[in-house]
Amino acid sequence: MRVFSAALATETNTFAPMPTGVSAFHERAYYPAGQHPDRMQMHGGPLWAAREVGPSRGWTLIEGLVAAAVPNGIVTRAAFESLRDQLLTDLKAALPVDMVLLGMHGAMVADGYDDCEGDLLARVRQIVGPDTVIGGTLDPHTHLSDAMVGNADLLICWKEYPHTDILERARELVTFCTALAEKRLKLKVAVVDTGMIATLHTTREPGKSFVNRVRALEGKDGIVSVSIVHGFSWGDVPDMGTRMLVYSDAAADPDGARGKELAQRLARELCELRDALVEPLIGVDAALDAAVATNGTVVLGDGNDNPGGGAPGDSTYILRRLIDRNVASACLGPLWDPGAVRIAFDAGVGARLGLRLGGKIGPLSGDPVDAVWEIRALKPDMVMTGLAGTPAKLGDCALVACNGVEVALSTFRCQAFGADLFTQLGVDPAQRKIVVVKSSQHFRASFEPIAAKVIMVDVPGVVARDITSLPYRKIKRPKWPLDAG
Repeated sequence: MRVFSAALATETNTFAPMPTGVSAFHERAYYPAGQHPDRMQMHGGPLWAAREVGPSRGWTLIEGLVAAAVPNGIVTRAAFESLRDQLLTDLKAALPVDMVLLGMHGAMVADGYDDCEGDLLARVRQIVGPDTVIGGTLDPHTHLSDAMVGNADLLICWKEYPHTDILERARELVTFCTALAEKRLKLKVAVVDTGMIATLHTTREPGKSFVNRVRALEGKDGIVSVSIVHGFSWGDVPDMGTRMLVYSDAAADPDGARGKELAQRLARELCELRDALVEPLIGVDAALDAAVATNGTVVLGDGNDNPGGGAPGDSTYILRRLIDRNVASACLGPLWDPGAVRIAFDAGVGARLGLRLGGKIGPLSGDPVDAVWEIRALKPDMVMTGLAGTPAKLGDCALVACNGVEVALSTFRCQAFGADLFTQLGVDPAQRKIVVVKSSQHFRASFEPIAAKVIMVDVPGVVARDITSLPYRKIKRPKWPLDAG
């Protein structure tokens, strides 16, 4: 069997201030055909899973482009079209193929393209024809479109949030796509729109139990795969929203009625949980009060300035209050400030100098923080442990300190994934009273084990938690919580 695998992925915040160009893909992950490293990349799960089983099955595996960028604003037309066309050129060179396995995000939006994944899948289908099996993995924060579903034989979303099951879902994809290619399986698909925007955190209830219940349905009564499509609230495109995606075995469900009924039932159940799915947030001073009053390490999540949702990662609201309130034994990161990192590298470890940190991109970044900082550590080309053990590049990093507050500065935008964000710079976050992370949810896999308490903080930011304040123009309405119903 001839199998082609590639990846093209990013998540687009259409309200974010900075465009996503080709350089953003080169910063995070850019591997031309045949150059994927000997370590799984975040969106390269299908390729990695194919590597695992291909040799024993006698496959010819042709590896195409793998490219991914940290979430940001609208992808430039030049970036999307050039990367898409590079991937398609790789595919054409691999023909004929029996199977195409793609790693995608599902919420990429480019200048002139509201549905980048739908466009990519349609072009792949046109190249390979109707008989080649096309499968792909998606982040659950996807905009599931008719073009995506119609041009793929199978799409599987990661179930966990934090996304710790990237490889597991990729292995499922390869298993089922192989059965499709060998004519041992035929699928029926059902998609049901819940009419709402919801996010399921699998580290807390009720999202955790709902996802576990969905997982238990797979492999029974003809149900092959169930994906909960959260949607991505900060993408203003027609297909944004929460959906259920169900694939059933046509042998057990010839008319697809069983899969459709299940998708409708799960959609109703999810709607009944919607209020409980909303995560509570508190203001920065209330959060600091609670942290100081708690025994042990308290982790504060700055989700509104989460680069993983397209924010710059340079806001200063929490940092300023830590300094103004003389809160000692605190660390914060990663704060994106390439200029400050350059100055710190020039000054060297041990230097004390005035630095202006953060607050550089726009009004929602807050004002820069001016203080005398000590350069505690410098590390070039730092790589943090990301989701499912995949690498997350931070570029050159510096640790600076002022009055008991330590800040991990980075030259590449990236959210906080692993605690080695700090430990590589000589800071043990478990020994700090307060740890502030630029992340909405993914930090929990690494930081919750050291935390006596996790508090999500409500401060201004590009990834606005109150989505009712966002100026949507393209999404389909009505949609809860924007509209009653």
